[in-house]
Amino acid sequence: MPTHSERKDLLLMDIVGYINTAARRLPAWTVYIVCSTWIGWLFYLALTGGLGVEPINALEREYGELGLKLLVAGLLVTPLRKWTGVNLLKFRRAIGVGAFFVILAHFTVWAVLDVQTGERVWTEIVKRPYVTIGMAAFVLMIPLAVTSNDLSLRKMGAASWRKLHKLSFPVAVLGAVHYLWLVKGFQIEPIIYLAVILSLILARMKWNRARAVA
Repeated sequence: MPTHSERKDLLLMDIVGYINTAARRLPAWTVYIVCSTWIGWLFYLALTGGLGVEPINALEREYGELGLKLLVAGLLVTPLRKWTGVNLLKFRRAIGVGAFFVILAHFTVWAVLDVQTGERVWTEIVKRPYVTIGMAAFVLMIPLAVTSNDLSLRKMGAASWRKLHKLSFPVAVLGAVHYLWLVKGFQIEPIIYLAVILSLILARMKWNRARAVA
C-alpha cells in the first residue's frame, strides 16, 4: 500500500497530467482572444463608470498591471515546467504578444487620453524617470512582438532568435521598476513583482550556466 507521501506524489502527477492534457487540446490562439476580450472589457468599464470617478487613470493602471502580470506569466513558463512538470511552453509566445498589445493599450491611453499631445508626451518621457523607464521597456518589446512568428524564427535562425528574445528579461525588470517608481509611498505589490521577476531571471541564468558547463 502506498505511503502518505507516495499518495501525495501520485495525486500531484495526476493533476499535472490533467493540466498538460488540457493544455495540449487548447490552441495557443486562445490567449489572444482572452487578452483582446479583457482589453475591451476594461475599456467598456471605463466608458460606463465601472472604473470609478477617474476612469482614464484607472484604465491606464489596469492595463499596466495586466501587462506586467503577463510578462511575469511568460517568464514563469520554463520554471513551471522544471519545478512541477506543467508544460505551457506552447502558450509562451502568445503570452508575450498578448503582453505587448496590453502594454500598447496602456501607452495609448496614457498618450492619447491622458497626456493628449505629442509635445507633452515627449516632455513627459524626457523629464520623468519612471516614464522614461516605462517607455524603454515598451520600445524593447517592439522587436520581440514583430519577430514572434515562425517566419522570423526561420529567417533569423534559432540561435539569433533566442538571443534577441532574451530582451524579455530587461523588459520585465524595467516594467517592474516603472511600476515601483510610479506608485506613491511604500506599497508592497510593486516590490513583490520586482522580486518575483528577478528571482525567475536568476533561476533561468543559473540553469543556463549549468547547461553550459555540462
